[in-house]
Amino acid sequence: MNQLDFKEVRKYVNEHINIFHEDRIRKVSETTLQKVISKNPYLSRAKNITKASELVEGALNARLSSSEEELFGNFLEALAIYIAEQTTGGRKSGVAGLDLEFDYKDWHYFISIKSGIAWGNKDQHDALKKNFNLALNTFKQNKGQRSNVDAILGICYGKTRTARQEAGYLKVVGQNFWTFISGNQDLYKDIIEPIGYKAKEHNDKYSEEYSKLVNKLTKQFIEGYCSKDGAINWELLVEETCGNLDLEKNGFTF
Repeated sequence: MNQLDFKEVRKYVNEHINIFHEDRIRKVSETTLQKVISKNPYLSRAKNITKASELVEGALNARLSSSEEELFGNFLEALAIYIAEQTTGGRKSGVAGLDLEFDYKDWHYFISIKSGIAWGNKDQHDALKKNFNLALNTFKQNKGQRSNVDAILGICYGKTRTARQEAGYLKVVGQNFWTFISGNQDLYKDIIEPIGYKAKEHNDKYSEEYSKLVNKLTKQFIEGYCSKDGAINWELLVEETCGNLDLEKNGFTF
């Protein structure tokens, strides 16, 4: 395994963390009132939300938080691939659904990378198992049954111990994963510093755009979904977000 040049890692992180922050701001600029109010109106009513600003900001935060998790997950996964490229000569896997493959000490590894432990539903887990089996079987057919090959689910953060899963692949998490792809037991801590590159500057800009969006959407919500006395018109909101009656067109009569 090649020694990792952390100066190059820092340079990579500094460049690509900017993309993450730019994407966060882009998600804000693309958000419309219709996208925000599509969040569960029944939950908002059950929580006795009476302020337009509270409803808008709560739904907006839920939407943006989910988006941020995805964007930052993509960043971490790309960082892991970059590091493996430097240390092992790893490359993007040719198998659909897998992220990385490399050779190390007479073993060939197929790797799927996830940012956190709580990923995917049953169908996605089943698809991963299928992709790993395809990769392993194809490799063995091409290289011979005695070839050393393994499937790894690498997870960027978390504290779960390394363990072979029932589906056959090895789950490697947190410090263990970063060590596995780099040979550096401290890498999982080392990368936290460059990830914070210009964080305050980026977040100040994000906060400015976020505040303007909250004000704009709240104004639009009051104009469209509040009565003259300022109360939220729940019937109108539910009709707007859930009304879609077309059962008769599909043969149902009542």
